[in-house]
Amino acid sequence: MRGSSVPYDGMAEARDGRSGGPNRLRRVTSSQPRALLLEGIHPDAVERLKADGFSVDALPKALSEDDLISRLDGVQLLGIRSKTQVTERVIAAARDLVGLGAFCIGTDQIDLPAASRAGIAVFNAPFSNTRSVVELVLAEIIALTRRLVEKNAAMHAGVWDKAAEGSHEIRGRRLGIVGYGNIGTQLSVLAENVGMRVSFYDVAEKLALGNARRCGSLDELLAESDVVSLHVDGNVNNRELFGAAQFARMRPGSILLNLSRGFVVDHVELRKHILSGHLAGAAIDVFPHEPMGRGEEFESELRGLPNVILTPHIGGSTEEAQADIGDFVAGKLSTFYRDGGTRLSVNLPAVVLPRPSSPVTAPTGERLSLVHANLPGVLGKVNNVLAEHGLNVEGQVLGTRGEYGYVITDLGGHVPDAAVARLAELPETTRLRVLR
Repeated sequence: MRGSSVPYDGMAEARDGRSGGPNRLRRVTSSQPRALLLEGIHPDAVERLKADGFSVDALPKALSEDDLISRLDGVQLLGIRSKTQVTERVIAAARDLVGLGAFCIGTDQIDLPAASRAGIAVFNAPFSNTRSVVELVLAEIIALTRRLVEKNAAMHAGVWDKAAEGSHEIRGRRLGIVGYGNIGTQLSVLAENVGMRVSFYDVAEKLALGNARRCGSLDELLAESDVVSLHVDGNVNNRELFGAAQFARMRPGSILLNLSRGFVVDHVELRKHILSGHLAGAAIDVFPHEPMGRGEEFESELRGLPNVILTPHIGGSTEEAQADIGDFVAGKLSTFYRDGGTRLSVNLPAVVLPRPSSPVTAPTGERLSLVHANLPGVLGKVNNVLAEHGLNVEGQVLGTRGEYGYVITDLGGHVPDAAVARLAELPETTRLRVLR
């Protein structure tokens, strides 16, 4: 595997690139890089990483903070889903970690600033499970509007109830979408295709698709919608977005769906509004506290309520979506480890320097991957060090993003230890790797 040998891994120790603290430089002795995948990530990810030369450990459940720390020694790549919390403490302890993959959409379970300070590239799958989530939303809207949950429960209890009261078509009913991102926009289009009228609200300026109508406020959307579906991100401002005031503003007999984040909805208030009859039903796929793995007990105030669908965070859990996510995120992690490419990274600048396919034009030496503080003059300092050691730059790409810059450099020879040490000692250096 090209780039499988990473002879040096210079990394800022418990500081960001601006503080001028000491860098730690050490030689990676493992001949085969290691990856740890948690929470039952799809086998396609395992096979992709193995094909790229990694030794892979795959576990079916999330790990606690202490257990995760104990498993990360000697691990270069970590893959998680939504349950595992990658805290600042975990990142500080994971001295070998190079790349971190969230095999899902959200990354709020990862301390992104800490990952950036450590020069760890984080990747996710922002598009791969969109269709799966949207199909589940549409299915639940139909099920709740037709009161299939209650009809099904009655039949299993031996009760035949063919009444039409409270059962409606979704055609002509208004769907209010809160959060008009990748999922919200696709839901908007498909909901119109089955005859719904669509309104949406988003704090950012978004182009309306089809006949969807933008609402000027959340209150406006709630007042006019028969169905409200939440598709917001993990921003801290979205915590407890839906509480007593928002439920009170919803139309009597309306329906709420939350397939976004568990902390968005106050479940105690939701229970009250279901039992009072103000809301006709709800579908909840995400919860403030979720079990760590399959088979563990699930506790919620919403259990046992009429016309309420509870699903175990399966919005994106289809074979198709998980296979796509597995291959996509594993590919991004492998590419970063091997070549340094950060396209679609969540936290680092997007930088890609293709390796020429022709042996005539291919670089004759090694490649430097350098994460650094985004300050003026860093590139000049780097190239001065390279020139002092007689290293010719054959290709170089620099990108910046917020506090950090990232540069990939192809060189016309072997990088001597002295040059590596000089680069690692630069006060702006956050993390330095030498790739073959």
